[in-house]
Amino acid sequence: MPSITYIPVDGAPIVADLSPDMTLMELALINDVPGIIGMCGGICSCATCLVHVDEGWFERLPAMTAEESEMVSVLDHATPTSRLGCQVRLDESLDGLTVRVAEPA
Repeated sequence: MPSITYIPVDGAPIVADLSPDMTLMELALINDVPGIIGMCGGICSCATCLVHVDEGWFERLPAMTAEESEMVSVLDHATPTSRLGCQVRLDESLDGLTVRVAEPA
């Protein structure tokens, strides 16, 4: 089964079975990944699902929308490979993706 690995700030990696048509945030919430809150419910307005994508995977993800890019650009704890989990829709091409959960704001 395809999977995604989440690395929480203070914890062991969590491997979750990839569910196509879900987002990184939704899959993290279902799998109780610490640090992924999703307060806004996935509408790109709170950044409580910020993750840092491993460099080898970053370019393989769909491009950020202008809205996501603007939100990420103002976050103090963002990195060049940060994404909002609510904006990354999963499909089987992302099997093996690893993301690090961002430090809380």
